[in-house]
Amino acid sequence: MRVFVTVVDLGSQSAAADHLDLSRPVVSRYLAELEEWVGARLMHRTTRKLSLTAAGNETLPRCRQLLELADDMQAAVDVPSDAPRGLLRISVSTSFGQAQLAAAVTDYVRLYPQVSIDLQMLDRTVNLVDERIDLAIRTSNDLDPSLIARKLTVCRSVLCASPAYLREHSAPQQVDDLSGHNCLTHSYYGKSMWHFTCEGEEVSVPVQGNISANEASTLLSATLAGAGISLLPSYQAGVFVQRGELVRLLPEAEPRLMNIYAVYASRKHMPASLRSMLDFLAERFTDEPVWDKDL
Repeated sequence: MRVFVTVVDLGSQSAAADHLDLSRPVVSRYLAELEEWVGARLMHRTTRKLSLTAAGNETLPRCRQLLELADDMQAAVDVPSDAPRGLLRISVSTSFGQAQLAAAVTDYVRLYPQVSIDLQMLDRTVNLVDERIDLAIRTSNDLDPSLIARKLTVCRSVLCASPAYLREHSAPQQVDDLSGHNCLTHSYYGKSMWHFTCEGEEVSVPVQGNISANEASTLLSATLAGAGISLLPSYQAGVFVQRGELVRLLPEAEPRLMNIYAVYASRKHMPASLRSMLDFLAERFTDEPVWDKDL
């Protein structure tokens, strides 16, 4: 059943064989044995792709349930002192994943070498259940109330530009000046309006520019190349400001603050690996993150 589910999830027998560390003939044999046991063909096999038969569509969710039950049985007999183990699938934005989470999980697996991490760098909201994600790191002020969330830290933004851009354009003196600059925008956050707090008052400024992107790492690269002014997360841009590769603009104008959460689907039968990862991230990322100290 685990072979069958893995073949479906990865889309091919060869990919499943690599993932499960089995030979291709063994994978084929296990699929044949499952079909013989079920009494029906589960897959249409072609050279290009695999597709489920009607019997396969009926069998797949039941196999998932049985595998989950088997994992729960193993967890139930573990003594509390057992070290976390198994695979954790974590979804995270490309920018936070590259700038902060990759180093964090590297330190985590040094502590818990029996845990494997599958990082899914996705700049979209994932369905935890459908996409089999154990933990999602999300930046938001409006989370789905059906999910369980643990706040990790805050996400501050930095208004910045490269020295090359500022040599060709006068630096903005107030937030309204941003309307006259080439502003590089995020497709999902502040596409045409940037929000600030200035002297205790909320201020919104319409912005436009000739480059937008659906993830912050691309905007960072364009900003470093001198393309324009960006509003970038401090966890990503802070190090470039400290090195002088980017110049912070209008420090008295505070961009809208957001929160960074660890989100998961259920507290029921939480594996030790997920629980330990949550505790590890909560201890590592605090309300006063280290990347903001010198800004």
